[in-house]
Amino acid sequence: MENEMAGKGVRDGRKGVIELVPEGVAYPPKFGSPTALGVRAGDFIFISGMIAWNAERKIVGVGDCRAQTRQALHNMQVTLEQGGASLLDIVKISFYLTDIRQKTEIWEERKVIFGNARPASTLVEVSHLVDPQALLEIDAVAYAPLK
Repeated sequence: MENEMAGKGVRDGRKGVIELVPEGVAYPPKFGSPTALGVRAGDFIFISGMIAWNAERKIVGVGDCRAQTRQALHNMQVTLEQGGASLLDIVKISFYLTDIRQKTEIWEERKVIFGNARPASTLVEVSHLVDPQALLEIDAVAYAPLK
């Protein structure tokens, strides 16, 4: 069953806050999680931790840090687009890795996406993530003024 809210922005009852519900990204409530993929609050978009899941919540790139980075950033891009922004609007990004030795691979993929843009960043190693096949999780904040 496809999520009936996919492709829509949903007001969640908080003044000025819109939940972003893009198509093609695993929708957390469909899988029992009480979280949003992202929310727009005024000129800011807050993106929840993205894992390299496809729409059915299966890991893309099992064992491949680069592939997982690309998929997680793709999920983030789709969510940002739902809010009228892009990856280049990110002002703060955090990477959570299960193996800090893979940071160079992450950095290389990041350079492809961001080029010379350098948002404020955090990169830390964690003991595990919600999906045991996930090698990383990425969250972000974007600044995208409403017109």
